[in-house]
Amino acid sequence: MSSSDSYRDRLGLVTEEGARSWIYPKQPSGRYYTARTILSFLLLAVLFGTPLIKIDGHPFMMFNVVEGQFILFGAGFGTHDFFILGLLTISFIVFILLFTVVFGRLFCGWVCPQTVFMEMVFRKIEYWLEGDFREQQRLNAAPWTAGKAARKLTKYGIFFAIAFLIGNTLLAWIIGVDQLWKIVTDPPAEHVAGLTAMFVFSGIFYWIFAWFREQACILVCPYGRLQGVLLDKDSIVIAYDRVRGEPRGKLTKGEERTKGDCIDCGLCVDVCPTGIDIRNGTQLECVNCTACIDACDPVMDKIGKPRGLIRYDSENNIVNKVRKIWTPRVVGYTAVLTVLVGLLTYLLTTRSLFDATILRSPGMFFQEQTDGRVSNIYDVKVTNKTFEAATVSIRVESDPNAEVRFIGGDLAVGPQQAIQGKAMILRDRASITKMSMPLQIGVYVGNERVAGTGTTFLGPTIGSK
Repeated sequence: MSSSDSYRDRLGLVTEEGARSWIYPKQPSGRYYTARTILSFLLLAVLFGTPLIKIDGHPFMMFNVVEGQFILFGAGFGTHDFFILGLLTISFIVFILLFTVVFGRLFCGWVCPQTVFMEMVFRKIEYWLEGDFREQQRLNAAPWTAGKAARKLTKYGIFFAIAFLIGNTLLAWIIGVDQLWKIVTDPPAEHVAGLTAMFVFSGIFYWIFAWFREQACILVCPYGRLQGVLLDKDSIVIAYDRVRGEPRGKLTKGEERTKGDCIDCGLCVDVCPTGIDIRNGTQLECVNCTACIDACDPVMDKIGKPRGLIRYDSENNIVNKVRKIWTPRVVGYTAVLTVLVGLLTYLLTTRSLFDATILRSPGMFFQEQTDGRVSNIYDVKVTNKTFEAATVSIRVESDPNAEVRFIGGDLAVGPQQAIQGKAMILRDRASITKMSMPLQIGVYVGNERVAGTGTTFLGPTIGSK
């Protein structure tokens, strides 16, 4: 193993003694950082603003995993839609796999909530209160004074306030802003579980962003480890052009340059939020945040070299000058994703607001009534996928003279609920021509037909006695 490969022998966030190596990244600046900042503010607006949006008095988006209730773009889904939610989850995973195969960890650097909050919220506050990375190092190494204590208390107080806001927002995504407001305003004894969840979420977020930080990406998140099986030499990642940059060496004024374009200034390492050297190649710790690109491009400008020594590119394009996006894996993932999205679109567009199942009660035969009619008993199950309670009725559409009686009263089903009941269908004996006859049943709420299903009716034939 060459000396240049020594970085593989240890984690960048652990010292040789085994202690944690605290990372102090230099504050980045540049076109990519500006673009990421704008995108981050838009994403934060979506995160904090979406729970406040309502449609017909109900949340626009809600993910109540505890009670199995979900609202996506104003449409309600429950455990009865598990196949749709399952397909949606699988489609999202395949999309992430496809996106990673083509564009590497672009999601991590630009969209991931951990990166957005850490780099665009908490670190900005840290830079504002404690200065850039050298000043932070000096402050932490300095003895405790009233000034240092005030700055630390202010910083961590702001950190906890933001973590508390994030925790409440996450809870609003789960239970809805109205229920969250009840937890906040009602006596604490009425919402012990909700208050506990609120403070647990807040504590976890505070711990992550005040102390755990980049370790969430390096030690916990499985996405980085998927790189080993997802990325190939055609994947577009943030890469150092070693063909152009090596051999690296310091720039000496007046000396004819015989080395590569990299002047070994170390700025790409200084700005890295996970403490790696991008010149060592694609690494688990790299979240594709573009800070190293923004640090390198101005240096290239100053020494009169073209930008892009560090850039978005593939290994094949850097070494062989060949860029290929449609690899067999990309084609395969795209085909699978297309099928999943097509199936999901069909299920969503054909999804009804009510589902009904009507089956003859097992073990029951027909009954002959005293008025000459014949009856069958049926098990009825109705699922209401709307946000309003409904009282349903059923009609035998294939026999307008048939009568339907619910056993035990009307069938009332609550919002996002399913209910089971029993019904008796009575038919004139003269209308029965076979022992088993198909029936077409319509399910109605008021005069509106909301669902339909088929079943069978058993009875004696016309000639039997």
